[in-house]
Amino acid sequence: MEKIQEIKTSGPYYQQERELRNKVLLRPIGIPDYGWEKNDKISWHFVALKGQSVIGCVILCPLDKEKSKAQLMQMAVDAEHQGKGIGKLLVNHLLKFASENGIKEVIIHSRSEVTSFYTQFGFKTEGEEFEEVGIKHQYLSALL
Repeated sequence: MEKIQEIKTSGPYYQQERELRNKVLLRPIGIPDYGWEKNDKISWHFVALKGQSVIGCVILCPLDKEKSKAQLMQMAVDAEHQGKGIGKLLVNHLLKFASENGIKEVIIHSRSEVTSFYTQFGFKTEGEEFEEVGIKHQYLSALL
């Protein structure tokens, strides 16, 4: 049974989260390992655990001092566990956390091919596609 848990960057699961992000998100597009961690220390981290193994992760990064707006980032699920609802569990947990902690808006720079995944949670697309790290993305937002 998978469980979703908030973790700290000083905690025991953080290194596994970093490795999963490298494997699923960064290496396939040629970004060096650990190349997208600039906001890790100020962000909330959520992982999907199967036993003691991190099989999915997502980060929520505050975008203002009041922490009323935040960005969902670095969503990754291990290839072996994709298509099993892990991503849905992670996003639902993140949105519940955001709502309970006074965050009024969550935005995403979604890879264009997975935008429809996020729209099922109430995210709305805004503007035109844009390129980020060499990949087509779409800006999405949800008011909580």
